[in-house]
Amino acid sequence: MHSNVYLPEDFLSHVETFLPENLSMTDFVEACRKPLRKSIRVNTLKTTVDAFKINAQKKGWTLNPIPWCQEGFWIEADESEVPLGNTAEHMAGLFYIQEASSMLPPSALYAGEDSDYEAVLDMAAAPGSKTTQLAALMENSGVLVANEFAASRVKVLHANIERCGVRNAALSNYDARVFGGWLPEQFDAILLDAPCSGEGTVRKDPDAMKNWSLNSTAEIAATQKDLIESAFHALKVGGNLVYSTCALSPEENQQVAEYLLDTFGDAIQVQNLQNLFEGAEKAMTPEGYLHVFPQTYDSEGFFIAKFTKLAPVTAPTVKKKLGKFPFSKLTNKESGDVVTNLKQSFSIELPSDGVLWKRDNDIWLFPNALEPMLGEFRFSRMGIKIAEQHKKGYKWQHQVATALANNNADTVALETADAREWFMGRDVRPEGLSGKGEVLVSYNGFIIGLGKWVGNRVKNGLPRELVRDKNLF
Repeated sequence: MHSNVYLPEDFLSHVETFLPENLSMTDFVEACRKPLRKSIRVNTLKTTVDAFKINAQKKGWTLNPIPWCQEGFWIEADESEVPLGNTAEHMAGLFYIQEASSMLPPSALYAGEDSDYEAVLDMAAAPGSKTTQLAALMENSGVLVANEFAASRVKVLHANIERCGVRNAALSNYDARVFGGWLPEQFDAILLDAPCSGEGTVRKDPDAMKNWSLNSTAEIAATQKDLIESAFHALKVGGNLVYSTCALSPEENQQVAEYLLDTFGDAIQVQNLQNLFEGAEKAMTPEGYLHVFPQTYDSEGFFIAKFTKLAPVTAPTVKKKLGKFPFSKLTNKESGDVVTNLKQSFSIELPSDGVLWKRDNDIWLFPNALEPMLGEFRFSRMGIKIAEQHKKGYKWQHQVATALANNNADTVALETADAREWFMGRDVRPEGLSGKGEVLVSYNGFIIGLGKWVGNRVKNGLPRELVRDKNLF
């Protein structure tokens, strides 16, 4: 038991007013004070669920499936010596440590037959658990706009996207209220996992409720209403919107959904989530939403609602001043040269749904589906940087290895000691090997980076934000 979990009396009294009749306050409090089960999501951009299960068995990890996410598992692992986050599999992006109930919103967005989305918006993306889940569901195709308002969290978001091999993302750093006016009816699907009071997170953060009050909940709800209205304007007709929070109070959940329905009337329809997974009925609300309490599935508390846009609505009018776009598209000849060199260097083929752009001497791969937005919105980072061009050729970048290469490529395979050094940002000297030029580096059959031979030494090319300096596998 987490006896130090802080649950204000005012909050408990408030919960009593909306807790479903089939749930008890005693069970609620006990669940809030119970340590949270650890859960992970297999990243199918990097491996398959079956392959991961085999690897987990070898490592002595016990996996129990999460009903609402085919790639999600509760995990039992001995972390006394090495935390899961410091395992090679995690650092190479094969899995993401993600709370089970937070896998629900992307799963809800992709439920149903109308989920072949070309353009998706994640309005509040950091640290990236749901963003990387969406990218995997998209199979790295189309474009995924990942927005984060807090500038300090964008770096973490990018590091997780990079680690997980995501190549179809475009990052932005705005108050998400801008999307409705700047990019009206631009997206096939939108996830608004809204900033909230965090009432459902006390099992992970005992102090989550330290500053809780009904007044602060009302203030947060006002922001959430602005955000969900912006999301609806940015959604294409026929598109789907999922609204979610890790809050429990109706003020931040059902009432925000009700505001959306009242505002847009016949232009919007609720998508009932009762068939999302086996057992969903335990968390269903009369409106067709999921209201997950900590004791419902032994998880964090969460709220998920899904809507479809049925008709166009008039978006807010904004004045745009974007400045000159600093990238230019490569000519066919220039693109052909990059493609040829990349294939010669690593036997890597560029994806057919990407296009090469250049800024100064840097070569970038943007998703084709991003192009309609380039003259309408300013992004902080788009696609992946694949090379720096020099007179003598190209200096390939880390994301060539993480986002373009597959595990069947020719690599320098490292032993455990060298792989540990690699993840700590150090050069390695594989025994009995030497070579020339840039090379893909692997460990246990999966690619972990890009290096360069200097005699019998492979110079480390791991980006600084992905380096770990202690307590590794």
